[in-house]
Formats: sequence, C-alpha cells, structure tokens
Amino acid sequence: MDKNEAVKLLNRYLEDRCTPEEREQVEQWYTGLLEESGWSMEGARRLEAQQAMKLRIDRQLGFTQSRPIWQRSWLRYAAVLFFLAGASALFFLRKQPKQETVPVAEIMPGSNKAVLTLANGQTIPLDQAAEENIAQQGSSRISKRAGGQLVYQAGGTAGNESVAYNTLTTPRGGQYRLVLPDGSEVWLNAMSSIKFPATFTGNERKVSITGEVYFEIAANERQPFQVAVANSNTRIDVLGTHFNISAYTDEPLIRTTLLQGKVRVSNEGAVLLQPGQQAVSGSGAGEHPVSLLKDADTEAAVAWMNGYFRFNQAGIKTVMQQIARWYDVNVSYEGKIPEKKFSGEISRASNLSEVLKGLSVSGINYRREGRNIIIVP
Repeated sequence: MDKNEAVKLLNRYLEDRCTPEEREQVEQWYTGLLEESGWSMEGARRLEAQQAMKLRIDRQLGFTQSRPIWQRSWLRYAAVLFFLAGASALFFLRKQPKQETVPVAEIMPGSNKAVLTLANGQTIPLDQAAEENIAQQGSSRISKRAGGQLVYQAGGTAGNESVAYNTLTTPRGGQYRLVLPDGSEVWLNAMSSIKFPATFTGNERKVSITGEVYFEIAANERQPFQVAVANSNTRIDVLGTHFNISAYTDEPLIRTTLLQGKVRVSNEGAVLLQPGQQAVSGSGAGEHPVSLLKDADTEAAVAWMNGYFRFNQAGIKTVMQQIARWYDVNVSYEGKIPEKKFSGEISRASNLSEVLKGLSVSGINYRREGRNIIIVP
C-alpha cells in the first residue's frame, strides 16, 4: 500500500466509513507501533489522566472530520505516544529502527527546584529547604509551601526601610512558583529568573526577568506593575492581567503573550496588547523593534505551565531546545540539521526516552551518550 492509499484509508477510518476489515488493519498498525515502542496502553492512559492531553492528530495529518479523533478512547491514548511530522501517514506503514542498542540510564523529567538569593547574598536551595518560614526580608516573611511554591507575606507597613532585592532562579530541569508581597503570582520555567523587591514601596512595582515567566498580576491602579527583560530594552507595563514572557538568551526574539487584561510592550516603539495577542521584540538593543501578532497561539505559550510541550510546525532546533532545558541534557547536530516540522503535544511528565521514541517515530534519528543527544542524518 502506497502513501496515497494509506491516507485515503485513514480518512475513511476517521470518518467511520471503512469496512470491518479496513478498521482492523488500521488498529493493527497502531497496536504494532505501541508494542514496538515499548509503551503499554495503561501507561498511555496514566499520562493522559495526569495532564489531560488532547493530541490533535486529525489536524496534523491534514484530515477534516466532524468528530475529534481524541474522542475515540483507545486511539486517544495511543496518540500520546507520537510526535507527527508534517502530513505524512507513512509511519503507520513502516517499521522503525531501534535507536538505542545499548541500555542507558533513564533521565527523568524536571521538577520543582530553584534557588533563592537574598539581598545579603545568602542562597537557599528550595528543593532542600523544609516547608516552613525560611527567611525574613524587611517587613516580609518568606515561607516555602508544598508543591513548589515560595510565598512573600508583607507585614504591616514598609515605612522607610531600604529596598531589599531578592532573586529566584530555576536551573535546567527546574520550575517554581512565587507569590510576590503584593499577592501577584509568578511561574518560572526552567533556566529562568526573577529579581524583585521583598516589599513593594513607592508609586510602582518593578521586577526584572530572564528566561520564561508567567504572571498573574494583582490589580492596583495606584501602583502600576512593570516587568523589565534583562539584557534587553523590552519593558512590559501592566495594571492587572495574566501574561507569559518568553525571553531566553539563546533565542533571538522575546515573545509576550496576553491571556487576560491589557499590557503595553515597549522596545523601539510600543504596542498595546489585547487578550489573544502577542508582542514580538528583540533580545538586544535595537535588534527587533516591537511588533504585534494579533492571532497568537495562547495554548502553546502557556503549555509549559500546564504540564506539556506543544508544538505547531516547529523546527527540530525549537523542539530540542525545550527538551534540553526540561531534561537537563545537551543537544548537538551531526551533518545537516533536519528540516522536518513538528506539531503536537506531549506530557512534560514523560521520561526522556519516551519523548525520544516519539521523535524517532516521526523520522528523526539520534544517538544518545549519557546526557548528550546527537541528532544525526
């Protein structure tokens, strides 16, 4: 059976128009892929329950249908296993070579870990600290809560106390949540940081970030909130709103995506964002004046915070950058970088080997040496 015939068969299956024999053929293909990849149906169900994943296989394969494919229970679970590249259905039809012939130690996904640096330079590894009050900065009491959360509780009035700046930093393979002294909530992705005052004083609230950070700002019109992106001219002014900033130093662009409220993003000009829009600016002075994307993929922007990777026609370098940060691995390339595009979702609770199997199914070849992943032709 060639590719065109396979696509037609899959189209009939997804529209409930195939014969019992054809249905059995499609389901045998999926079952074979599950067995070959080493995944169990129970494991797939567990991941689906943990993260409420909903792979859009129909859109990725180029099909149009009235009934979402993830409503077919067994196929929904099987879909969690795979990244899909472009509109090819050939992966149903061919055997995939084993990528790892030598057993290697499993690499687990990232977890809640970060380091808090106080104004006096003292550092506190939060994954090692007990769940209790861990420090006092001025009038603010700092406590660690369950589930990877750090809370600043402002006590009384700040008076004329000097401003004590603290910094929360996540490593590779780490994430953390922070409640600022004004009640604003902050989520940090891997390899990110936020510098903030232990107590907000004066007429405004200012913080500085690196990496990727999601904000839910407590409204206070008398004390506007401002986010500065370190090593950049990009600045975000808000009153009360929910938004995500992706500003990694190894990426050329800073993306600010608004989910709720209003923000103004400035860098060689300014744009006012409405919910569902994204501002794109440069990571260095004058490199990319701010521009507006009116129809942003907000689900992709906050997928990391909701526990999964989401890709929409992303290149292999974009995919592997996210994998490297979350699993604390190094990625390199031999020969020409593959030009494949990836669309789909996968749980960030998956082990590294599970993610790599998905890549191999979609045609990406790799070699793994400990914590080093080499993409090969």
